[in-house]
Amino acid sequence: MKVFALADLHLSGSVNKPMDVFGPAWDNHLTRIQTAWSETVDPGDLVLIPGDISWAMRLEEAQTDLETIAALPGTKLLLRGNHDYWWNSLSKVRAALPEGMYALQNDAFAFGNLAIVGSRGWVCPGSAGFDDAVDSPIYEREVIRLGLSFSHAQEGRPILCMMHYPPFNERRKPSGFTATIEQFGTKHVVYGHLHGKACRNAFEGERNGVQYTLCSADHLNFKPKFIMEI
Repeated sequence: MKVFALADLHLSGSVNKPMDVFGPAWDNHLTRIQTAWSETVDPGDLVLIPGDISWAMRLEEAQTDLETIAALPGTKLLLRGNHDYWWNSLSKVRAALPEGMYALQNDAFAFGNLAIVGSRGWVCPGSAGFDDAVDSPIYEREVIRLGLSFSHAQEGRPILCMMHYPPFNERRKPSGFTATIEQFGTKHVVYGHLHGKACRNAFEGERNGVQYTLCSADHLNFKPKFIMEI
């Protein structure tokens, strides 16, 4: 079994939000996702989708996009992104998910001998435009949620962490997220959120024994990124 990751699908099957307004890199992006995914992922594999899944505002509007993803090969594990406004009640989201699709929030997900944990994350202190009064409470809450997710991972399993936001600022300074990640001993983190020019300065590689991978869809040319085999 293999594990892949692809964030920031930004689907809009039920709402008028075409992504090609952001430039030719996004032309026909759904078709490109479907083609690359079908050529890469086998039915027994797992695909992590760390946020910004659908532009829908309500769960019923997101159903079309969820069904589109469900039709692709593999098991899918979803994490909420900052644009997933349709994701409100976790119980309702889980009840609406098609077969073979799961939601991760404040807990852990077991796949084979692997435990997957994660949180949405938030902009980190020291980031451009970080407003201490507005952003600090959200940042601190998300650090707690990441720790809670780690605490649900079954002891003895290797851990893979998924986040929507990068776990550090533009200067790659340590954060509460990186401290939590290192504390619990995970060896691999996948994240998204960044697009275009922001991807050029994103950190990818090993840091303090942890491998970080940016998996924004446009950064990967809309092809799921192979992470590991288990």
